[in-house]
Amino acid sequence: MNWIIVYSVVLILLIIGLLWLWNHNRKLMQALQDFQKQNAEVYEKAKFLELENISSKLNPHLFKNILNSIQSHAYQTYYAIDKMSGVLDYILYESQKNRVTPKDELYFTQQLIEVNKIKLSPLFELSVKTKIDTEDSFYNKPVIPPLITVDLIENAFKHADIQSSDSFINIVLECRNAYFKITVSNKISSQPKLLKENSGIGLQNLEKRLKLIYGNNYKLNIGIDGDSYVAQLKIDFKDATA
Repeated sequence: MNWIIVYSVVLILLIIGLLWLWNHNRKLMQALQDFQKQNAEVYEKAKFLELENISSKLNPHLFKNILNSIQSHAYQTYYAIDKMSGVLDYILYESQKNRVTPKDELYFTQQLIEVNKIKLSPLFELSVKTKIDTEDSFYNKPVIPPLITVDLIENAFKHADIQSSDSFINIVLECRNAYFKITVSNKISSQPKLLKENSGIGLQNLEKRLKLIYGNNYKLNIGIDGDSYVAQLKIDFKDATA
């Protein structure tokens, strides 16, 4: 009889111990889930704040370049202001969004090119080609950050050798087969560069934005091919939205 009592007591203690371990483990798992949730929220807030910080640096830089373009060719001011109104509307209203559609970003890019064209001689070789499938499933979806094309466009007009007779700027805008791509090339200026303190900050911010938003689901290639400077950005929406 005694061994039955001992056995029963041991069994009860074992059950109590197991229940305590199960409850303790459940609390630990809940605490871990809460921690992971809080950590994810902190990460998202940090990422949002960093993107906001980058965006705040981007817009004034763009305004300055546009105003310099207009000032340098005052006789074309009316035309420039007409095009600039679309650019400013986009900057003021669309750039506050986390995502815009490729359709809207492409239209903005074309308006920005028109504004920058006033820097150029009528004889300057500027080629703008589009390869756009308006039926693409991502064309009208908000899947791309606003102003993502600015730095590539601005750098082409800023650094091209616009005084040379054989100079050029080639721009290809693509949205098809579930990807967005912009390719910009220009003849490298033979004039010596004046290095500024903030030189290259635009491309650095672009790289940060892309990394924060797309992780590794994008390709940004920038380099020199002969006497040409070539920059290409490609975003695969299938991978980026998977």
